[in-house]
Amino acid sequence: MTNSAKPDPRFRFRILLGHSIAVGPGKADLLASIAETGSISAAGRSMGMSYKKAWYLIDTMNKCFKGPLVETSKGGKAHGGATLTPLGEEVLARYRAIEAKAYAAVTDELAAFNDMIVETPSRD
Repeated sequence: MTNSAKPDPRFRFRILLGHSIAVGPGKADLLASIAETGSISAAGRSMGMSYKKAWYLIDTMNKCFKGPLVETSKGGKAHGGATLTPLGEEVLARYRAIEAKAYAAVTDELAAFNDMIVETPSRD
């Protein structure tokens, strides 16, 4: 069965610091998931990534900002956890605000791109 589906153009951005991505869509989603779950491992799992990958992304962000964005507490399976620091909360809020403003600014152009895109067959 072959269905034709028109891809939907998306706009995504990253804030770079040298060669590092200080924050981008995936890192912002990771911060939001940590805030929601209180756990790096749970946040990573919810995004389909390993704990090691999640920690790598957090470490990269922590090196890009004046202080850590995520705090962890040790205590074993039932008592450990992670929370966003006040700086982490601010970084996430500002990134989301920029994201919303940027999307609003390019909505018309994305619609124009959508009109130029051909339908492509899905791969079954």
